[in-house]
Amino acid sequence: MCAEFNPLDWQLLYRFPERMHKKSSWTEHVPFAMALTEMLHPRILVELGTQHGVSYCAFCQAVAELKFTTRCYAVDTWLGDVHANYYKESVYLDLHKHHRRYEPFSTLLRMTFEQALQHVPDASVDLLHIDGLHFYDAVKSDYETWLPKLSDRAVVLFHDTMETQRDFGVYQLWRELSPNFPSFNFEHGHGLGILAVGSQPPAALLDFLRTANAKPAATRALFASLGRRVLLETEKRWLNQKSPVQRALTVLKSKSLLR
Repeated sequence: MCAEFNPLDWQLLYRFPERMHKKSSWTEHVPFAMALTEMLHPRILVELGTQHGVSYCAFCQAVAELKFTTRCYAVDTWLGDVHANYYKESVYLDLHKHHRRYEPFSTLLRMTFEQALQHVPDASVDLLHIDGLHFYDAVKSDYETWLPKLSDRAVVLFHDTMETQRDFGVYQLWRELSPNFPSFNFEHGHGLGILAVGSQPPAALLDFLRTANAKPAATRALFASLGRRVLLETEKRWLNQKSPVQRALTVLKSKSLLR
């Protein structure tokens, strides 16, 4: 019997993340990431493209708080690319420091996506988050290369499904794949596509997808609101780290009083 998704059933949906970063474009999807981890109870979770680690640490925080036995892997060179921009070593070092709390079950694989394949067994990944280079050919290659690693319960997340500028091609791949599987696309936070590619998706996920597709506007509004809440908290914490003068200047600039 199908059940309707009830947002009150998922304890982590309203939790603030321990890892926040002002420059992350993923912040508004943190509530869904934590709730999705709770829905899936994944055995192995892999993220391709991590940068500041906001999405990855949200997954890890959920695993830790729920005391799941999930094994997590973040794969990145931590050098940047034309879409994420190129950045300094400090990005990796800052994430590595925060990540120490998750080391009992999580590994940062500093290498290319192809090199990481040997570290993950075939047919084992229950949750794959693809957020690397966003050219159409690149994201399609990432998806197809990692397909043999996906389990019969697998869910794949694609970030930036709503971006059509700067040669972003995730939206094109999403249009090709989404009609073939149970799926749903969030439109806030640059877009996040959820694709249930496994032959036996978890019942809780299917309940969510059925409800989301039956009530798309309400579902998108709920998660956009929850994401906005996390974004505002991120900005608040970032401001509190500044000196009083810096905070005042930032607020003035945000109100367009200074040019």
